[in-house]
Amino acid sequence: MRLDDQKLLAREITPQAVFENRRSLMKSAAAGAFGMALAPWFSREALASPQKLIATPNLAFSTKEETTGYQHVTTYNNFYEFGTDKADPAANAGSLQTRPWTVSIEGLVKKPVTLDIDALLKLAPMEERVYRMRCVEGWSMVIPWDGYALSKLLNYVQPLGSAKFVEFISLADRKQMPGLKSQVIQWPYREGLRLDEAMNPLTLLTFGLYGEVLPNQNGAPVRIVVPWKYGFKSAKSLVTIRLTEEMPKISWSQFDSREYGFYSNVNPLVDHPRWSQATERRIGNVKGIFAPKIKTQMFNGYADQVASMYAGMDLKKFN
Repeated sequence: MRLDDQKLLAREITPQAVFENRRSLMKSAAAGAFGMALAPWFSREALASPQKLIATPNLAFSTKEETTGYQHVTTYNNFYEFGTDKADPAANAGSLQTRPWTVSIEGLVKKPVTLDIDALLKLAPMEERVYRMRCVEGWSMVIPWDGYALSKLLNYVQPLGSAKFVEFISLADRKQMPGLKSQVIQWPYREGLRLDEAMNPLTLLTFGLYGEVLPNQNGAPVRIVVPWKYGFKSAKSLVTIRLTEEMPKISWSQFDSREYGFYSNVNPLVDHPRWSQATERRIGNVKGIFAPKIKTQMFNGYADQVASMYAGMDLKKFN
């Protein structure tokens, strides 16, 4: 699906500072006509009641680029379990129940375990990292994510010497996820990384964004973020993490391996069959469809940290 510029033009940037202060603004205005006019909207906002996460900024892994407005991060999403339109997840994901929630870490590990979300949250100190995120469709964002390196969880379960890959499986519950009625892909959603990719310190086991727990539409309560790969590699609403010897079958490659390879590293020199990958536009730019195109960087700008993992590989063949 291509970028829907008309929807972008209708959505203005909402800086996080404004987002955090607007509830008090609505309360102050409620006594007047302005507040009365906005009362229904305010009521919807009050229902959200986001929970804060305490996370220490990790500047070593953060870009200094301007972050994307919270509104765009949380209302312009790919999460096909809740619909294929970019606005569908925000509209439909309220049905997702994130408590209780458990994640099974299994397969080729010495210590297979099933942990509830609270145990996962306490497994390692929480960090905030500002990552560039790139989609195959030509749009990008800059998002402050909250979590810790996936390697900390993997080291906890101790991968066996025969483990070469990590498979991620998302929740697939037809009662909670209306998008599962569609046959666009085979459910449940599956993704995978090579073990060294999963152990790379950039790969983030993610519980929040902007210092708050993940909204449902962004993959609550826990997801993966892999900033040097296209966004679909970052599996959401995880229920299983499985270490394997063989490369796992992943959802989008099964759908169309010509368009979606297993590695899916951001590579401006390899075009998608239906569009160029050489440039991108940042979501939330006030110029909308007239926003200047940005040259896409190799590995999304993270080459110094990840390029060595692919030394000697044909990155056009193994895309």
